[in-house]
Amino acid sequence: MKDIIRIAVQKSGRLSDDSLSLIKECGIKFYNGTGKLKSTAINFPIEFLYLRDDDIPGYVADGVADLGIVGENELVEKDKKVEIIKKLGFSKCRLSLAIPKGEDYPGIAYFQGKNIATSYPRILGNYLKSNKVEASIHEISGSVEIAPSIGLAEGICDIVSSGSTLMMNGLKEVEEIFRSEAVLISNPDMEPGKKSIVEKLLFRMNAVQQGKGNKYILLNAPNDSLDRIISLIPGMRSPTVLPLAQEGWSSVHSVLSEDQFWENIVELRQAGAEGILVVPIEKMVL
Repeated sequence: MKDIIRIAVQKSGRLSDDSLSLIKECGIKFYNGTGKLKSTAINFPIEFLYLRDDDIPGYVADGVADLGIVGENELVEKDKKVEIIKKLGFSKCRLSLAIPKGEDYPGIAYFQGKNIATSYPRILGNYLKSNKVEASIHEISGSVEIAPSIGLAEGICDIVSSGSTLMMNGLKEVEEIFRSEAVLISNPDMEPGKKSIVEKLLFRMNAVQQGKGNKYILLNAPNDSLDRIISLIPGMRSPTVLPLAQEGWSSVHSVLSEDQFWENIVELRQAGAEGILVVPIEKMVL
């Protein structure tokens, strides 16, 4: 039987959307209709399992799935025997401690002897232990923000993105204890044939992500400024320089990270660059 890999992804939500979008950008075609728990790609040997995010580390550790895309927060909390093979750069958030906004906060010692509600008792427990703070941890599975207002706890530890949910519930963030993003995890005991497929998938993912972080730059430059302009947009190996029909001018083509482009744009214009075009890159293979 031909080797095929299984990848577990969150069945709904932002992490699911971002995960499936990345896979589709890798040129892998599949159908994930509403309510489906499993699907198979039509042009790549991969099968998808749509699961709860907190179940994904266990499915991968047990070998039911070969790969999984999950938030680092869930991975660390579940503490399963899996390997992180790639950080994916999306679904970034932080796990933070929060208290009622009217309370004074002198530091982490505030939580000494207090009650803290959370869905992440392992991560929180390790953080408190490392800071020599003894507190009672109340594990709850949802609606953590309500705990202080109903007298269950004096503080909470929960995932924070913008902080708006905390504000709406009369809370303020006081300590960031963990940073998270989506990661690609694998079963450490994968068969050689499946590892070969995973390497092909990683090649595609790297090409997509490298493309997203870079831009194709085209500009016109006076020849007497070429050395200066080339030093500002060095490219992967070196820029392409082509003569224009107008004597004394050239067209310069290069690939640059978007951050680097914005850092150098003023100097490029001061050096005489004109007609600057910035074009997205769909994929980039180094």
